[in-house]
Amino acid sequence: MIIQINTDKNITGSQELTASLTTLISEELSRFKDQITRLEVHLSDEDGNKKDGLNNMRCMLEARLENLQPIAVTEQSETPTKAVKGALKKLKSSIDSSIGRKKIY
Repeated sequence: MIIQINTDKNITGSQELTASLTTLISEELSRFKDQITRLEVHLSDEDGNKKDGLNNMRCMLEARLENLQPIAVTEQSETPTKAVKGALKKLKSSIDSSIGRKKIY
């Protein structure tokens, strides 16, 4: 599984952030590692550098699955890490549903 992390101009895509998110994503999606060929993470700060906004960090995850259509989910939270965790929860549920449907047909 290839993991690509993209940030907007308001979020510093440091090596520490990239490493911690890559580890988190790899652990959370380990049971799907054979089905996911590529995972793109898009992090953005919805209100720029304003500090007073709640849930202003947005994470969009797009998973490319082998022999299935791509799945995209979004989550907003106070921090990039919390947004990624919320999006991962949604993504796991969506992948479970997609894989389950594929087995039925």
